[in-house]
Amino acid sequence: MYLRRIFSIQNAAMLGVVIIAALVPLQLGNNQYNMVLATTVLLYAVLASAWNIIGGMAGQLDLAVGAFVGVGAFTSGTLLIRWDVTPWIGMPIGGLVAVGVAVLIGFPMFRFKIKEVWYALVSIALVEVMRVLFLMWGEVGGPTERYLPIDTWSWYHLRFNTYMPYYYILLVMLVIVLLVNRWIRDTKLGYSLLALGEDEDAVEVLGVDVRAAKLKALVIYAFIAGAVGGLYANIYGFIHPTVFSTDMSVEVMILGIVGGLGITYGPVTAAIVLVIIREYLRAKLGGELAGLYLMVYAVVLILVALYQPRGLVPLFNKGWERLKSYWGARQRERGIPTSIENK
Repeated sequence: MYLRRIFSIQNAAMLGVVIIAALVPLQLGNNQYNMVLATTVLLYAVLASAWNIIGGMAGQLDLAVGAFVGVGAFTSGTLLIRWDVTPWIGMPIGGLVAVGVAVLIGFPMFRFKIKEVWYALVSIALVEVMRVLFLMWGEVGGPTERYLPIDTWSWYHLRFNTYMPYYYILLVMLVIVLLVNRWIRDTKLGYSLLALGEDEDAVEVLGVDVRAAKLKALVIYAFIAGAVGGLYANIYGFIHPTVFSTDMSVEVMILGIVGGLGITYGPVTAAIVLVIIREYLRAKLGGELAGLYLMVYAVVLILVALYQPRGLVPLFNKGWERLKSYWGARQRERGIPTSIENK
C-alpha cells in the first residue's frame, strides 16, 4: 500500500514536471531575458504555494507576504553587507525574523477574531507600515539603496552573473514547499485548516483550537516568505524599502485564488500561466502606453473569475478526465484491456 502511494500517478506526474523544469535552463541557453522570466515564475510559484497554507487551506485573506519578503530581504542583506554572513545562513534567519513579525501581528488578530476583509486590511497595512518604518530607519540604510557584494560567481555570497543558479535554488525551494503543503494536508493541522476554511464557527464548536491552527499556518507561511526574501535580495543585488511591496502581496493572493483555493499544485499552475502572460504583455504593450498591459491583464483575470471561479486546476483536471475517458473508450474498441483488473 505504501509503495502504491509513493508511485501514484500524481507523484509520478510531479516528478516528471520537476525533471522538465530542471531542463528548462538548458533549452534557454544564454537568453537572459527568458531566464529572468523563468526565475520570476518560480519566485511567485514558491510564494503563492506558501500563501496556499494560510489562504487556500485556512481561508484567511492574507496580504502580508510583501512584509515577510521585505523583512527577510533586509535581514539577509544586512547580515551580508555588514558582517559578510553568507545568505545560506541569512535566509533562514530572515525566515525566523519574519516569523517573529507574524506572531507579533497574528496573535492579537486571531485572539480578537479579526478575519475576512478586516484581516486583509490589517495584513496589507502591515506591508505599508513596514515600508515607512524602514524608510525612516537609518541604521539599515533608510531611503538609500544598499548594494550587495559584487561577485561574478560566488556560492558563498550567492552572487552570479547569470540567473541560472537562482532558478535552480528556487526550483528546490518550490519542491520543498509543495511537499510541506502535501504533508500538512495529511496531518491533523491540515484537516483543521481545511475545515475552518469552510466554516470557522462550526469548527470551533467541535473543539478545535482555531487560533492555534491559524497561527501555526501563519508561522509556516511567514518563514517560507522570509527565507525567499533573503534570496530575493541576492537576485536583484540590493535592499531598499521598496521590497515591502503591496503589489507583490496582491499578486501572490491572486495566484493562490486563481490556481484554486487549497489545491496543492494550484498556485504553481497559476504562476506559470499568469506570470508569463503578465510579462509577455509588459514586453509587448509596456512601450505603447504606460499601464496598458495592466488593463489587458485585468481583463484576463476577470474572464478567469467569471468562467472558472474554482480555479485553473479543476479545469485542467476536467480536461484530463475527458482525455482518460476518450483513451479508455478507444482501447476498449480495439479490445485492449485498460487495466490489470480487466485482464
